[in-house]
Amino acid sequence: MSKSLQDQLLNAGLVNKNQVKKVKSDKRKQQRTTKADVVNDHKLSAQQGLAEKTARDRELNKKQQQQAEQKAITAQIKQLIKLNSQPQDKEGDAYHFSDANHVKTIYISEAMREQLSQGKMAIVKLNNKYEVVATQIAEKISLRDNQYVIQLNDRKESSETDADDPYANFQIPDDLMW
Repeated sequence: MSKSLQDQLLNAGLVNKNQVKKVKSDKRKQQRTTKADVVNDHKLSAQQGLAEKTARDRELNKKQQQQAEQKAITAQIKQLIKLNSQPQDKEGDAYHFSDANHVKTIYISEAMREQLSQGKMAIVKLNNKYEVVATQIAEKISLRDNQYVIQLNDRKESSETDADDPYANFQIPDDLMW
């Protein structure tokens, strides 16, 4: 069996035992440092991976929380509309309004028509169906999500006329029948 190169050099007298020991210890130290570097690299990559995962998890949690909040707001709006919607009169007068550049019609009583034109009532949309609610409810809905409120007129307190108005004697209808 052949001897190692170190043993052969030692037997030939080219190196002494101290030099062989020094080379072996240097070799062991070098192996330890490379193993430590590999371990440190693995630790760093694991920490970076963990940091990236936590960042992704935070983003995902944030999105899920926003979706849950939006779902809760939608549920609140639906509940407000269902609890506070005024009954429509199927045999009443047709009331026309616009929604997304389309003219829509609901049938309501004359009293509701007056309240809509005075700003005491508003029209809201729920599941492609239009409902009439009080202005206060429409304002609450608008605070949560404005796209549910279709028509909300400004309130008219009283019809005071100006003394200098030359057309004061002529009444102008504010809501014509179509």
